[in-house]
Amino acid sequence: MNNTRLDLCVGLAALVLFPCWWLTRKPKVRHPPSPPSLPFVGNLFSIPNDNEHLAFLKLGEQLKSDIVYLEILGQKIIVLNSAEAASDLLDKRSVLYSDRPFLPMVTNSDLMNWSKNASIIPPNDIWRFYRRIMNNWLNARAVTQFSVLQERRTRSLLRELLRGMNHAQPFEFVKDAFFFAMGSSMLQLAYGYKPQNTEDQFFQEAQLAFHNIFLATTQTNFYVNAFPALSYFPDWFPGTGWKRTAREWGVQQEKAKTELYEWLKAQVPSLLGNLFKGHKLLADLSPTERDERLKEIGIIVFGGGTDTSSKFLISLVLAMVLNPHVQANAQHELDTVIGRAVLPNASDKERLPYIRNLVNEVFRLYPVFPLAVPHACFHNDTYRGYDIEIGTTVAMGRDPYHYKDPELFNPDRFLDPDVPKPPVFGWGRRKCPGVHFAENAALIATASLLAFFTFSKKRDSNFQEVTPRVELERNSIALELKPFEFEFKPRSKEHEQVLLAAIDE
Repeated sequence: MNNTRLDLCVGLAALVLFPCWWLTRKPKVRHPPSPPSLPFVGNLFSIPNDNEHLAFLKLGEQLKSDIVYLEILGQKIIVLNSAEAASDLLDKRSVLYSDRPFLPMVTNSDLMNWSKNASIIPPNDIWRFYRRIMNNWLNARAVTQFSVLQERRTRSLLRELLRGMNHAQPFEFVKDAFFFAMGSSMLQLAYGYKPQNTEDQFFQEAQLAFHNIFLATTQTNFYVNAFPALSYFPDWFPGTGWKRTAREWGVQQEKAKTELYEWLKAQVPSLLGNLFKGHKLLADLSPTERDERLKEIGIIVFGGGTDTSSKFLISLVLAMVLNPHVQANAQHELDTVIGRAVLPNASDKERLPYIRNLVNEVFRLYPVFPLAVPHACFHNDTYRGYDIEIGTTVAMGRDPYHYKDPELFNPDRFLDPDVPKPPVFGWGRRKCPGVHFAENAALIATASLLAFFTFSKKRDSNFQEVTPRVELERNSIALELKPFEFEFKPRSKEHEQVLLAAIDE
């Protein structure tokens, strides 16, 4: 009797549950090729600790696919290892792929509270406002008015390098000099503010804000980015010290934005200052809304332009140290075209094809954002028969197909018109709006540095050259080279005298 009753209960349960399962079951999702996964953690152990862009390329080669699917602790990630796939999705379907991954560490109001940061905000009305303003300021025609600013800051950089020729730590000295030169340009561009040295409070606060957000947006640094529910754990719960860190960073970023902006409102003309004269995009905003949006634009102009340009210059130094023949070729072009010991101008760039190709090669081999700033899909999509689900993070790997011998530093590869420029400034609707300003800055700085300085391998106590090791810092979304040894000096006494005689700003 008991067995009959049990069978009846099981049967009734099956009759109820089976239709529910049938109606709610998900169709099988066709993911791109993926490495073996484990329960719960997924492909966690397929993710390398460093050099992710190179590891993802190798993973794609192993899977024989330029599209790789990973699922890590429930997060869906697609890595694109070809320009074709990136263009198809991030350019041609940019309306579907212009979102950003959800990053509670940054956006949660109880943590870093920076949800309106222009680089991570979702594609909404505020984001479109940011894009319109920056495209208006920084389009190809508009940036030509800033060439004199870029030239002056670069010449200040050259004179600063003269002071550090015999510095005990040339890498740190040059890195700081590059960052200050690029950062001071961006502060002057956005706010009309000219810091005098690296100890300037505004400069340091803005620098720290972007150092923190680079750490916070790297998903593996903080588990809350993978498990948003962690943000609800009480502060007394063991292991929640990261919440205090996030709040401290939130206070700091607000301070960096607000102090510079308040200084600006009472000062001289600048990009932001000109908007107070009645820009049509501000007409319908309240004073509070106006201030909040302009603060975000100002700080992103600083951060976006400073970090990309300064890291590019460090990579340029490494490339010249490792490839002295390329440096010699570049210096020969400069001496031939503009003259020996002559300070380059922005107008010279069209006459310097080797310098332009050299800049592109540095961007290609040492991209500032090796995986690009990730996009996110906000509508289900299908590509090449594969399903890409809403919320999937899309990152860009390294494309080996367009570049022969991809690990070889060779500016001449760009003599072939079929070889594309590296997509260092992003894709689609999320492409960096400051691309033209950044390209000009890279060209002016590269031409100026190589016109007046030579970067070479350091010699040891036996006068033997020491080849620097190329190593990357970990746990940051941006590529950052670890310190390496090198030497630098003016190309001649004549070059040194020209710099010493240059008129200060």
